[in-house]
Amino acid sequence: MSLSDWKEYKIADLVEIIFSGGTPNTKVNEFWNGSLPWLSSGETKNRYINSTEKTITESGAQNSSTRLALSGDVVMASAGQGYTRGQVSFLNIDTFINQSVIAIRANEKVLDKKFLFYNLSSRYEELRAISDSNSIRGSITTKMVKSMNIRIPDLNTQRAIANVLSSIDDKIETSKQINHHLEQMAQAIFKSWFVDFEPFGGKMPNDWTIGKLSDVLKLIKNGINDKDKQKLPYVPIDILPMHSLSLNSYKSNDEAKSSLITFKKNDILLGAMRVYFHRVCISPFTGITRSTCFVLRPFNKIYLEYCLLTCNLKSSIEYAQSTSKGSTMPYAVWENGLAELKIPIPTEKVIKNFSKIVSPLIKTLQDSIYEIENLQNLRDTLLPKLLSGEISINQATK
Repeated sequence: MSLSDWKEYKIADLVEIIFSGGTPNTKVNEFWNGSLPWLSSGETKNRYINSTEKTITESGAQNSSTRLALSGDVVMASAGQGYTRGQVSFLNIDTFINQSVIAIRANEKVLDKKFLFYNLSSRYEELRAISDSNSIRGSITTKMVKSMNIRIPDLNTQRAIANVLSSIDDKIETSKQINHHLEQMAQAIFKSWFVDFEPFGGKMPNDWTIGKLSDVLKLIKNGINDKDKQKLPYVPIDILPMHSLSLNSYKSNDEAKSSLITFKKNDILLGAMRVYFHRVCISPFTGITRSTCFVLRPFNKIYLEYCLLTCNLKSSIEYAQSTSKGSTMPYAVWENGLAELKIPIPTEKVIKNFSKIVSPLIKTLQDSIYEIENLQNLRDTLLPKLLSGEISINQATK
């Protein structure tokens, strides 16, 4: 199909429905922690939505302005902190949405839903610019989205383009799923050894001691000026995934501006601001982050896996939260905070045996960022060329 056969429409002409949602009253406990998924704008950093961080009850859904988006809908963050506004995701589940999320349902007689997803996900900067110029609050409205132009080929070509891009995304998702299974294995082994003491007869051996996290782990505060940051990759707190040990991406060095600190490969990165979001990762390279993150390093490198998995325990995050400072924007603290967490301290012999088993799993997690990065680069290179008709499906699949 030639480029001249592509036609231009307003998005409003090609969608069945477009709407935003709402939030049940957060002061009513009966509205929350039910069986119904509920999506917030921050979660659109994930390209595919397979689950949500929060859930609501039937009562919460009925007594609020939230609305149900369906699997196959495209969702967009219409507002949110930092880089959130303009992010686009594809729903693999039915979920209620909040007021800072717009759901868009394609009319599949004329517009492939995945083609719509890839089109909008490639227009992040455009969406930001539109909202900045047309809204005092810098938010995206359904009216703005409806008025956007979209150029499309025939439906079969749309599907073929979406299939090429989806095949790459599927490989990325598979890699992330493998990482998830490896993390579960590592955490299960850790729990068996150092929580349930199963290899030691169900109780802590007599030659172990009870100490503090700061006995095995130190906080690193190596500040760096904007001028001295060189080409180090930048990992701000919002890049750290929640409930995942593996870092999957990083930002351009140009975006690193203030309160910068350096980290080394194999350091532990822990999101200190709003620590309850549970951001704990193992660094796969040397880079820079901001002071909203803890950079933690074992005194003895053989304790790396033990320290990483200790920090990743739900109980450790809860302890960090309980000792945080501030109410509106709570920050975890190290001294007189997380550093005081009581932990069992095994002998070096036990730690060495544990490390031999778990370190290959952790190394695979670290190395996966490069495979994922290569796939993302391939997808992001093909995406604008396919969506503009610059290259054909045959050219893309060679």
